[in-house]
Amino acid sequence: MITPVKRVPIRNPANALTVLRLILVPVFAAFVIISEMTDSWWRIAACVVFGVASVTDLADGWIARTWGLITAFGKVADPLADKALTGTALVLLSAYDVLPWWVTGLILARELGVTLMRFWVLRHGVIAASRGGKVKTLLQIAAIAWYLWPFSAGLATVGPWLMGAAVVVTMVTGLDYAFRAFALRRNTRT
Repeated sequence: MITPVKRVPIRNPANALTVLRLILVPVFAAFVIISEMTDSWWRIAACVVFGVASVTDLADGWIARTWGLITAFGKVADPLADKALTGTALVLLSAYDVLPWWVTGLILARELGVTLMRFWVLRHGVIAASRGGKVKTLLQIAAIAWYLWPFSAGLATVGPWLMGAAVVVTMVTGLDYAFRAFALRRNTRT
């Protein structure tokens, strides 16, 4: 007996959250630009929007897996939305001299490299997100939110430590992904 393939509608809660995240990216960017990273209220607004968008990142994947709502659109749009949100935040923080450009460049180079590797191994298989990748995402979100929130000078010093941890985990997980990508291609050839 052949089991029919379940058709998943493109309009579903997981994809709606991904689209919401994409919509929130320019709203977040506008709030940061209006704040010029000097106006506390606009920084708080930017941080709240970033937080809401980040929660949608955590929720959409869980909903898609739990309810069987995985679509081709979600597979492409979800990582695009993640990179748009994080990339926009990092570039803006660097543009306002809050975060060194080398940090932004390193993280964005890693993200681009992993994205290119995903396409490179796509016909050989999919490399699932690792726990390290999830830790990387949480550290990046925490560090960016810490930089956005208008903390007092004493508490603001925590931001570079969080970002330092995020950079280390980002690089280590990037290397891990590269090793797994090469292994997948090598194993499918034999």
